[in-house]
Amino acid sequence: MAGVVASGFDGGSNKRMMRPRCLQVFRKQRPGLFRVALGEREKRVIPTAERGLRVGDDRAEPGHAPPRANEGGGGGVLPPLELRHAERHDVRIEKRPGPLEYREQAAIDFRQRGLERLSIRAARERERLPSHLTEILFAPDRFQFRGARGREQALESCREPTEPANRIHARNVESAWILRYPIRRLNLASLMRRLAFLTTILSLTACSGASSGPIVLGLAGPFSQPRGVSMRRAAELAVKEINARGGIRGRPLALRTMDDSGRPEVAMRIAQQLVDDPAVVAVIGHLNSSASLAAGRIYGEARRPVVMISPSASSPDLSGINPFVFRACPSDVTHGAQLARYARQMLNAHRVGVIYLDDEYGRGLRLSFTGAFKRLGGEVIEEDPMLSTTPSLEPYVSRLRQSGGVDALILATDLGGAQLALREMGRAGVHWTTLGGDALSGIEKSGPLAEGVRMSVAYLVDQGGDRNAQFVAAYARAYPGERPDHRGATAYDIVHLLATVLMDAGTGRRAVRDRLARVGRDLPPFEGVTGRIAFDARGDVPSKSVVIGTVREGQLITEPGQ
Repeated sequence: MAGVVASGFDGGSNKRMMRPRCLQVFRKQRPGLFRVALGEREKRVIPTAERGLRVGDDRAEPGHAPPRANEGGGGGVLPPLELRHAERHDVRIEKRPGPLEYREQAAIDFRQRGLERLSIRAARERERLPSHLTEILFAPDRFQFRGARGREQALESCREPTEPANRIHARNVESAWILRYPIRRLNLASLMRRLAFLTTILSLTACSGASSGPIVLGLAGPFSQPRGVSMRRAAELAVKEINARGGIRGRPLALRTMDDSGRPEVAMRIAQQLVDDPAVVAVIGHLNSSASLAAGRIYGEARRPVVMISPSASSPDLSGINPFVFRACPSDVTHGAQLARYARQMLNAHRVGVIYLDDEYGRGLRLSFTGAFKRLGGEVIEEDPMLSTTPSLEPYVSRLRQSGGVDALILATDLGGAQLALREMGRAGVHWTTLGGDALSGIEKSGPLAEGVRMSVAYLVDQGGDRNAQFVAAYARAYPGERPDHRGATAYDIVHLLATVLMDAGTGRRAVRDRLARVGRDLPPFEGVTGRIAFDARGDVPSKSVVIGTVREGQLITEPGQ
């Protein structure tokens, strides 16, 4: 309906009735109906004759509604507006989109047509209602009248313009009533039955496919680097052994191997990919502490979290990071304490220096060692940080030599940092006893440079036990000329541990986590190649011990006397 602004009405005009065509609108002292300017010109009384020239006379027409008894002044009804006689400065029409459409409609017999309520959801792009729906009637909100602003009043619609019935958006409609004729083309009950049947068939097909397909375990680590080779090989060996025995209730195990390069930012991206893959039921990894800390938060905080078990991430910060993060190796608290006891009690060292890698692993091992060594009465002369990109450690070695030397040098670094320190010591002509953590694994292959280096590890190839002997032999057959390290042996244990959990708990991620958390608590611990695995409430294995190994003629062997 177009808005009308009329000027020059007297006070009695607010009590009149307007009948445009066949719609009667009654107004009684209600503001906001017409837009009336209140300027000087409007305050004078307009003669009837002048009014008649513009809007017609005030006489009643045949077919008009009779005036009400309580209507005063004027005594008549405004005739239909004759716009062809109006002047532009007196009457103007403001174009407004009409909110409603009026048309003739046949009477509805509700005894033959059912009235049903339909909930309206949010419309998708370009969505249309079926063309065979007979009619849609909207139940609009109650009318809202806005107050006058400034010097004019208006009758305004508060609804959006209506749209065709085949294009309805939920933002404009709160509810709708569909008047359905009893025709066979629209049978919602039959349609719902067919949809339910189709959904059941698809679900059964999906379940059948999932129950017969492989069970996928994620495997994440720096596999393009030497330190990750043994971990990948040992995990693959364990999967082959399990599948050779029939898999998990007839389903084979499969690995989804991802290379994180040992970098936290890459590990986070890989963790997101693994957690988003619905086929992955658990993750073996990551290898180093910084990557495990970054990825562990993603595994545990995802919408569908997944278990992560690290074979070698030893940072104390990983303990209890979230309920879905576990590790099957001792933490640096255990490594540092064992190194301190060995240096102080077995080597009778009094003065030590520490060079540490400035990351989660290096800082954790440094703090653990120095605290335990000082409690045993030892003295720490220097604690010097380095980065993986540090080109030379000569200044550190020179400062230690000028301070009178040390009884032992602790290298809380990775393999590259240890090799750099050993070369600097050779050039400086010093021969201090050198100790390090399990990140030095592989240094035995460095030749005479590494002779006599001692390191703390949770696993050594030459340790006793039938399970270890069988594992070492199987590894040698699969990879001739190679020997597993502690990362490989622990990854091997993790795969077999997960196989027992999957056999008992199924493949649900939450069920796997809950069953794993009970291992060593209300369930028996897992006896593996690397020893007993029993998790505490923080996902650690506090019962696992470490030993000191020494490099002798290119091999890492157990140091006697432990």
